[in-house]
Amino acid sequence: MRAELAESGHGGLTMEGVATRAGVHRATVYRRWRDVGGLLADVIDAAGEMDWHPPDTGSLRGDLTALNEEIQESLTVRPSFAVALMAASYHSEQAAEAQTRLWEDRYGQCEVVVARAAERGELRGDTDARALLIAATAPVYHQLVLLRGAPDPGLPERAAGAAVVAAVGGAFGAETRTEGGQGSRTPKKNPARGEPRTPAQG
Repeated sequence: MRAELAESGHGGLTMEGVATRAGVHRATVYRRWRDVGGLLADVIDAAGEMDWHPPDTGSLRGDLTALNEEIQESLTVRPSFAVALMAASYHSEQAAEAQTRLWEDRYGQCEVVVARAAERGELRGDTDARALLIAATAPVYHQLVLLRGAPDPGLPERAAGAAVVAAVGGAFGAETRTEGGQGSRTPKKNPARGEPRTPAQG
């Protein structure tokens, strides 16, 4: 099923095509999934069960760079299973729900990257892991999925580096969060001069 989806994309995915590739009668496929939406949901759920672990390079920047490199590869390999899944989620409610479950699981797994960085003293202990991960990976998705641009070999590291600088500066700490979402951080006053202090000044 995954091979058929990656090769044909959502638009070319049919129950008959899956049956042919699997070497079974199409009635067998219909009995198990009933329609393409059910089949797609099953494919996406199966992707979430793959044995995958976040990178562990010894530094936050290294981990985020390696993660971005994996993402970039998954989006540019031909055929791209990742892109096919994203497209499928817009055409099937079952597939969309399965896609959400997959990303929730992936973000949950990747939170260990932020936790390790905090233990090493690279980050504040109250850093919002989800917000940091989104900031670090978003430029890769923006370049390849939204703009449909060519892969940039240097983008994974640049995006990771920018996110790390922001995180170290406190951009994803508790003080930046307001009730119900992310908010603006109110600068602290410098007691000596009565001026706002930057995040780097404390």
